[in-house]
Amino acid sequence: MSVSALSPTRSLGSFSGLLQVAFLLGLVLLLLKAVQLYLHRQWLLKAVREFPSPPSHWLFGHYKEFQEKNELPVIVKWMKKYPSACSRWLWGAKPQLLIYDPDYMKVILGRSDPKDDSIYRLASPWIGYGLLLLNGQPWFKHRRMLTPAFHYDILKPYVGLTANSVRVMLDKWEELSRHSVPMDVSGHISLMTLDSIMKCAFSYPSSLQSDRKSRTYTQAIEDIKNLFYFRKWNFLYHNDFIYSLTSMGRRFFKACELAHEHTDRVIQQRKLRLHDEGELEKIRKKRHLDFLDILLFARSEDGSGLSDKDLRAEVDTFMFEGHDTTASGISWILYALATHPEHQQQCREELQSLLGDGASITWDHMDKMPYTTMCIKEALRLYPPVPGVTRELSSPVTFPDGRSLPKGISVGLSIYCLHHNPNVWPNPEVFDPSRFAPGAARHSHAFLPFSGGSRNCIGKQFAMNEMKVAVALTLLRFELAPDPSRVPILSAKTVLTSENGIHLYLKKLP
Repeated sequence: MSVSALSPTRSLGSFSGLLQVAFLLGLVLLLLKAVQLYLHRQWLLKAVREFPSPPSHWLFGHYKEFQEKNELPVIVKWMKKYPSACSRWLWGAKPQLLIYDPDYMKVILGRSDPKDDSIYRLASPWIGYGLLLLNGQPWFKHRRMLTPAFHYDILKPYVGLTANSVRVMLDKWEELSRHSVPMDVSGHISLMTLDSIMKCAFSYPSSLQSDRKSRTYTQAIEDIKNLFYFRKWNFLYHNDFIYSLTSMGRRFFKACELAHEHTDRVIQQRKLRLHDEGELEKIRKKRHLDFLDILLFARSEDGSGLSDKDLRAEVDTFMFEGHDTTASGISWILYALATHPEHQQQCREELQSLLGDGASITWDHMDKMPYTTMCIKEALRLYPPVPGVTRELSSPVTFPDGRSLPKGISVGLSIYCLHHNPNVWPNPEVFDPSRFAPGAARHSHAFLPFSGGSRNCIGKQFAMNEMKVAVALTLLRFELAPDPSRVPILSAKTVLTSENGIHLYLKKLP
């Protein structure tokens, strides 16, 4: 071997050449990726060309507008400008057709398109792949297995259990109302609905409304919802690794851990109790099976039950949906009645005639309060607890007006805008319970507080009963009035809430 072959200069030269080749290769790959992204964006622009949208940034989409402003007023403004639907860009390569027309809703909800996984998967560290996030055959299998949990024979005993939870909350309000100052009722209602779901669905033996651990859980859910919303709009945060390195990501995963501790404790306690009772045989003989019993007994056609992972996902999903969305509904219903005392009084008179002091409210009363039900539905129209859902088109679609979209496009169904669409609801901002009077005509897909189609809310009957019980017992004990100095600021971060709470004056009735 010659001395020149070992020359450091020649070695460095070879290394430098390799670096140049690597750099050029990287540059070519980068240019190819840029071309690919450009062509993809051109395809997306063509795909949604029939649906105009407000100006958006080529990279960030409408991110800036939704970060700087409350989302709801922005999309309501768009709804009034663009008939039936418009495009909104989550970022430069992610358009979403936002629809708020009942004919459009009917088309999408009548199909079997999956949830938009690019968005919904961001919630999987929180609620796993249960009924809310599953698609296709796995969703169908779970839906069929869980449907028996919502049979009216199962739901009947829940009315009394819910009433007990409501009375605990009202006793607390009676003490607080003596100070004659407005109180933020939303936090109390959230604890009450959590207590109710724990008693009804999980046979939890004691009240959670004074348990500090319950407050930890409800606060964790609030944090998760807010963090999920901001993550949805930041495309860099969609990468799990990058997100885990951020302070927001660390807070999100910590809040998920706190929520899981609660649900894991519920599952573990039930499994231990069932084991002590001789596995599951004694529970089988109970007159009343709860949601968790049915999850543990559930079997598919091939005889298989839910795995531990699936069981936890369904418990996490139902724990959230069964308490948080219902709490939102009850809070807004009470606010709507507080701001419309004439309707509040008419409900009260109906309830006094039906229930007296409400001491013995039962399942049989649920269908005998027509005016109160009309007011509840009108409040749910104005303040839908779930303001929107999304789908990803599994095949092309053509809408009744002839406009179409190709496969792969995300469609956002804005339930809030649908309910506030003046072409669907005349004077949509006016609280008018007569819209829901028996025989009142409306489009089959004009009112969707529980979504619609095959993927409608499986627990809608449970939720409606809980709202009726809470409203009835509250109006029988208190007169409600709003705090004019603190008008709620609507926020649509997963569930419709108020950024500054829902403050009401509560006056004990004689």
